[in-house]
Amino acid sequence: MRALSGGIDFGTSNSTVGFMENGEPRLVALEAGEVTMPSAVFFSFEDDRTYFGRGAVSRYTENVEGRLLRALKSVLGSSLIHEKTRIKAHSIAFSDIIGSFLHFLKDNLENHLGGPVDNIVLGRPVQFVDDNPEADRRAQDELEKTAQRRGFTNIEFQFEPIAAALDYEQQVDREELALIVDIGGGTSDFSIVRVSSDRAKQADRKDDILANHGVHIGGTDFDRLLSLARLMPEFGYRTQTKDGKRFLPAGYFNDLATWQRIHMLYTNRAMTDLKQIRYEAAQPELVERMIDVVANRQGHAAVGAVERAKIALTDETESAIKLQLTDETLDLPVTRDQLNDAISATVDRVQNAVSETLALAGIAPEQITALFLTGGSSAIPLLRENVLRILPAASVVEGDMFGSVGRGLALDAGRRFGT
Repeated sequence: MRALSGGIDFGTSNSTVGFMENGEPRLVALEAGEVTMPSAVFFSFEDDRTYFGRGAVSRYTENVEGRLLRALKSVLGSSLIHEKTRIKAHSIAFSDIIGSFLHFLKDNLENHLGGPVDNIVLGRPVQFVDDNPEADRRAQDELEKTAQRRGFTNIEFQFEPIAAALDYEQQVDREELALIVDIGGGTSDFSIVRVSSDRAKQADRKDDILANHGVHIGGTDFDRLLSLARLMPEFGYRTQTKDGKRFLPAGYFNDLATWQRIHMLYTNRAMTDLKQIRYEAAQPELVERMIDVVANRQGHAAVGAVERAKIALTDETESAIKLQLTDETLDLPVTRDQLNDAISATVDRVQNAVSETLALAGIAPEQITALFLTGGSSAIPLLRENVLRILPAASVVEGDMFGSVGRGLALDAGRRFGT
């Protein structure tokens, strides 16, 4: 039997699995015909089963008793990767939770191809951890060990923007000097690559990659910033104590606004602290809303409501953050201008990173002929406008926001492993 291979784009927010078929990259339908699935795991306390993707999210939103975990990729390179989290009566390491998700993706790929897959190319951000090469290497090593434990034998890594470039290259009819901008759930990655139909036939593309750069900024950061700007003040964030001498402690509000930290609120100590904060608050009724969300484990629902509003503001100038509490329904209007104000400093960091990528390549901005945008958060209007402003001669190419990296990884796997 011939060796089988594929590519996995394990993303902070969404994941895809790619393979080669008749010389063309394809994506596996992972659930209900959808090739993209949320990077989510749900441990059901009611039937003691583990659910993935949309199945995980739907059970959580249906108030099935259990534990939802998202943004797991952001744990890589942090101290959390070595910690365990409580799942009912057991403590499970975050690395094992990531492993179970990778195993689910592997099973789907093997079921589609009809045999065991030993060879895999895993996508990775240009930097798992900003400005810390040692921590970045540890993050890749941890992901590699996790994949090995789940049965992959030959494991290679490819930068996610390079994978997107390989996919984009399938549609070009002339040589381009392209800036690939991949704004994912947890990272923003940039590559400057020479692409053409002739270059696409070459196995060794090292000389065509002029620069890689990345920053640890992504869609979950924009969610957090919008939440802190619009939703968390409704829970008491940036309000004062009743003696008027200080603001309420910000830590728990930041936790509730951050996907991967929400579970830290679901402890007896956190609830005790929140009740003390309510006692000290000048507006205790606001903190009571926070307690309601935490007591009913609606933290992910709150962030999900913010995320939906952010996505709606891609095409609309007005939206709303809607969240059902025990005794009321919050319906907070939010405008694109408010989103822009909340994320402007972070978008500036992305814009600066683009300029740094050009400097690393020794390329003048006007030499870039194509701007290829991929990743869900590349649709944010302010971000697109600011990046394009740097590149006066570039045409904007719309990529598959969620699928281009997975298909590019499949192409890379075919070249590396010959399948």
